Amino acid sequence: MPTRRFFLRSSGLAFASFGLAPRALARAAAAVPGGRGKTLVVLLQRGACDGLNVVIPYAEKEYAQARPTIALAAPGREGGALDLDGHFGLHPALEPLLPLWREGSLAAVHAVGSPHPTRSHFDAQDFLESGTPGVKSTRDGWMNRQLQAQPAATASPLRAVAISPTLPRALQGRAGAVALTDAASFELREAAGTRVAAGFEGMYAAAARDALGGAARETFGAIDALADVEPMAEPRTARGERAMGPLGARRRGPGVGAALREVARLVRSDLGVELAFVEMDGWDHHSGEGGASGQLAQRLRELGEALAGFHETLGSRMSDVAVVVVTEFGRTLKENGARGTDHGHGSVALVLGGPVRGGRVVGRWPGLREDALHEGRDLAVTTDFRDLLGELLVGHLGARDLSTVFPGHRVAPPGLLRG
Repeated sequence: MPTRRFFLRSSGLAFASFGLAPRALARAAAAVPGGRGKTLVVLLQRGACDGLNVVIPYAEKEYAQARPTIALAAPGREGGALDLDGHFGLHPALEPLLPLWREGSLAAVHAVGSPHPTRSHFDAQDFLESGTPGVKSTRDGWMNRQLQAQPAATASPLRAVAISPTLPRALQGRAGAVALTDAASFELREAAGTRVAAGFEGMYAAAARDALGGAARETFGAIDALADVEPMAEPRTARGERAMGPLGARRRGPGVGAALREVARLVRSDLGVELAFVEMDGWDHHSGEGGASGQLAQRLRELGEALAGFHETLGSRMSDVAVVVVTEFGRTLKENGARGTDHGHGSVALVLGGPVRGGRVVGRWPGLREDALHEGRDLAVTTDFRDLLGELLVGHLGARDLSTVFPGHRVAPPGLLRG
């Protein structure tokens, strides 16, 4: 019996969390292999990424003045930014993404964030994942509400997945969602032995008289479909390294390269994945942030190689897939005494694939003059994160009504997509 490393988490019991009757789940499981469609991948940078050192406004004098040790030099100088449009530059650690920018597959949305002014990681991440800034009582996540808003009786049980040990806030709710770390196995580790795994399945088989038992058996059928997902060759960088990064686990689960590789496997296997969630931590650089090199550069290098490898792996299938990289808030314009940055407000989002009209910095740039800064210290937010996500839901996934996805907010698309 194969190892089965697979996680199911939701607001209710694990195997009942799909929100489908057993017969519907059986039909969905049987239909899994033919589920090609559009996919939106959300990559959350936990810790508040310094967007000003990711897509760099090098043309503004205030940028270098405020960051005497961590500012990136202008393009053409040693360690300088990679020019994008004569005003903004890309951090050199993200050089693997520059070809995607030039071919129009990658765009940036600057000065994006939440209208709520919190500087708390916990609150800001909660607001981002719930999709209701300032409202702490929201029980479900915006991604789950999107599933509820467009229910599908024959949808794949893998319609919404997180590559994570536990289901993130964004996918929690009444609609079915799955958390997994390895698409080919279930979380009964090999060290536990096949007798333990067999006993686990037997426990649910013994419950055949109730709904949970029936749903559990059908769920195992869907899991069996995952077992046939074959590992795939991974593209290599010019240095011969794996483009999507190491398989080893990080603090919150798989590294971002390994997580994106799992998403790519699911997409290429036509398992009906519509929403996917990936996370990457390590962005809270209060000290020793660095400029062209340092802690931030290391994280960006891993991110850039992972995204470029994901794009190369999927090839023409990227027309079906859009990836959005977001963070809970940005960092202060001025560096602090520890050569880092503190909690701020606006940041930058990266978007690639799908119908993205790339090669542009999208959104209204507020500038870095003191009178333009939020509370006199941070990049202002001019694009609500719900507007960015809402445009992707409508323009890429074909969502028809966002009134329940982002309650109380009227989405104003920033103009990111073609057409």
